[in-house]
Amino acid sequence: MSSTPHPDLRNDPVPATATLKALDLAHHLHPFTDHGELRQEGGARVIASAQGCHLTDTDGQRLLDGMGGLWCVNIGYGRQELAEVAARQMNELPYYNSFFKTTMPETVLLAEELAALTPDGLNRVFFSNSGSEANDTNIRIARSYWQKRGEPQRTVIVSRKLAYHGSTIAAASLTGLESMHDIPGVPIPDIVHAPAPFWWANGADLSADEFGIEAARGLEETIRAVGPERVAAFIGEPVQGAGGVIVPPETYWAEVQRICRKYGILLIVDEVICGFGRTGRWFGSQTFDIAPDIMTIAKGMSSGYLPISASVVHDAVAEVVFDAPGRFPHGYTYSGHPVAAAVARENIAIMKREGIVDYVGDDIGPYFQERLATLLDHPLVGEVRGVGLMAAVELTRDKTGRAPVEPVGSMATPVRNACFENGLVTRAVRDCLVFSPPLVITRAEVDELVAILRRSIDQAL
Repeated sequence: MSSTPHPDLRNDPVPATATLKALDLAHHLHPFTDHGELRQEGGARVIASAQGCHLTDTDGQRLLDGMGGLWCVNIGYGRQELAEVAARQMNELPYYNSFFKTTMPETVLLAEELAALTPDGLNRVFFSNSGSEANDTNIRIARSYWQKRGEPQRTVIVSRKLAYHGSTIAAASLTGLESMHDIPGVPIPDIVHAPAPFWWANGADLSADEFGIEAARGLEETIRAVGPERVAAFIGEPVQGAGGVIVPPETYWAEVQRICRKYGILLIVDEVICGFGRTGRWFGSQTFDIAPDIMTIAKGMSSGYLPISASVVHDAVAEVVFDAPGRFPHGYTYSGHPVAAAVARENIAIMKREGIVDYVGDDIGPYFQERLATLLDHPLVGEVRGVGLMAAVELTRDKTGRAPVEPVGSMATPVRNACFENGLVTRAVRDCLVFSPPLVITRAEVDELVAILRRSIDQAL
């Protein structure tokens, strides 16, 4: 039994911060966390409430959320409409499944909405609960496609270095971050990683456009090394988010698609971060003129208010995998959950009513990028890159040579910590700070973000 005291909280609806921190340390295991370090630091910050683009913790500190939760709170916090829709749906039908040849109205209507929003030909929707689950689903769909096409040897999925596609065993295998491959058996067999289109780190003396072609040719070399006859699909984010907001050169995606067509390889586009307005269009595929065979969506679909994700499948793939005789032996207890579907529908409706995607593309996105670019006059800022309302500020001690920082994280992590103390939430990835604020952020709030970041760089470094 635990030796940690368990205070009676029934008559104390808002326990003191110290109590919550102690209980958290005793019982709550956090994702992607060094728990020993967390304990040494005295426990987690406790977030109590949020409104618009700001969070408030239990000590009363107000924080501008420069990460939009975890790349997901697209319409901002405190939207009463979503709470009302969720309550209404819970009263009508709080849950049912899609296994027994049954369906639910909100699930059907959301699938129709997604088919209308996504690029041409993507008309079939398989619901999951997270991006990780959806990408696991995509592996099964891609391999099933080739099996039913009479080419069962096509099992290899090509991903990229610095990609992030989730943290389940299969999705972590697709992920191209070595820190995610820390246990035996990961990556699983038949997952390989091609180069990332990361000009800052790997472009050397090439122009961005020249490097875009070279990075795409790295994909072709990977395919040829495996054997094109064994490759089922290539998966890529339009912009590699958790890898450091790696924006590909303009030449990259056209060449990638040419290569996929050349070898008859399915193209899976992971829109978990880029989707639902983040790049200034509904999907990153529209921003970069990509035509997916399968699209992964999640996060911004419900603005993070409830867990929901999906694989949106092109008709040509669905006809082979789902319309042929035989059962598709895959799914989740909560696939197409009616409450999550209702919230997602209302979230999309709000984005349409308020013109949020156009606001990002035409107004606040360009302003955000322009204001962040003013940091380039700082001697420790080497690059500012981004599109729409996602960006990275690369820190360096060598602006000309672009040499990597040693030890890794020694610049960005102190700045991230200073940002938190100064009232700004950001995330350190290697030695860059990444941002994806709510899409409803104002110009005044962008100015606040940039000012805090500049001050924090000076304080920390």
